[in-house]
Amino acid sequence: MFMKATILGLGYYLPDKVLTNKELEQMIDTTDAWIVERSGIRERHILASDEPCSLMAVEAARRALEDANLDATDLDLIIVGTVTGDMLFPSTACLLQAELGALNAAAFDLGAGCTGFIYALAVAEKFLLASDMRHILVVGADAVSKVLDYTHRSTCVLFGDGAGAAVMSKADGDYGIITSCLGADGRGAKDLYMPAGGSAIPPTLESVAQKLHYLRMNGSEVFKFATKAMTGVSDSLIKQAGLTYQDIDLFIPHQANIRIIQLAAKRMRIPMEKVFVNLDRCGNTSAGSIPVALAEAYQQGRLKKRNIVLMVAFGTGLTYGGVILRWGRD
Repeated sequence: MFMKATILGLGYYLPDKVLTNKELEQMIDTTDAWIVERSGIRERHILASDEPCSLMAVEAARRALEDANLDATDLDLIIVGTVTGDMLFPSTACLLQAELGALNAAAFDLGAGCTGFIYALAVAEKFLLASDMRHILVVGADAVSKVLDYTHRSTCVLFGDGAGAAVMSKADGDYGIITSCLGADGRGAKDLYMPAGGSAIPPTLESVAQKLHYLRMNGSEVFKFATKAMTGVSDSLIKQAGLTYQDIDLFIPHQANIRIIQLAAKRMRIPMEKVFVNLDRCGNTSAGSIPVALAEAYQQGRLKKRNIVLMVAFGTGLTYGGVILRWGRD
């Protein structure tokens, strides 16, 4: 029996504050009907002005550790997928390590945008199967509201804040990651990015005045990339795993746009009742999207033992990736 990387525990956290489409109608030139028609989003959770991204990561991680029946000192590694960490350095993973008291764990961040959790999950799998590490905490967390221009209606209506976490280990049973696939096309980097704040455009009064510290997105190009990436990655994963789409029990796509999700499901001939969607309540939580959805599906009883789960995401970079796993734990 081959060793597999498996998930021992899941947890997620969404901020208390909810921003509805009706509230956005009072802030910008938009309507609830316009937002729902184009994205499927009705509301999203938003951090308070004094709450950092790490707050969500800590809460999600604590819940995942509790679910796994492990202590933070049992962790050997912490990987946080995020592009909106508390600061440029140190890593949010190090802040999380200190807050949890996981002082036996190495820690680093991974920046792949909305694909961050999938990237981190695949990296954690490799660490588990190629080393003597026993337990790895993988977190996807983003506070995109902190980098949104709330006068720009085509972007500010799409995103929310959230974090999800998974505690991973290895086992020689049937359960765990069957296969994974990662990719990127850097030619699309300028289709979803934040211009300033790094070494290319350091923070200045001018960069702030020009609103260069806000997210910018070429929506039509990202949409085209996403629809192609979702089905392309899924096809590769299905082939690698020796499965068919009929074998998939639950499809968890990145929660970016309901039209992208529906189109992908249609092309793969996966009925919508097998697709997990929380986009209407959460919006696009970037790296938090997949793990929040996975943890919610688990909490709602939609993950049954031996279920085959397909997870696919795309994000800034432009990046893409996916994982197929057989759900269960002994």
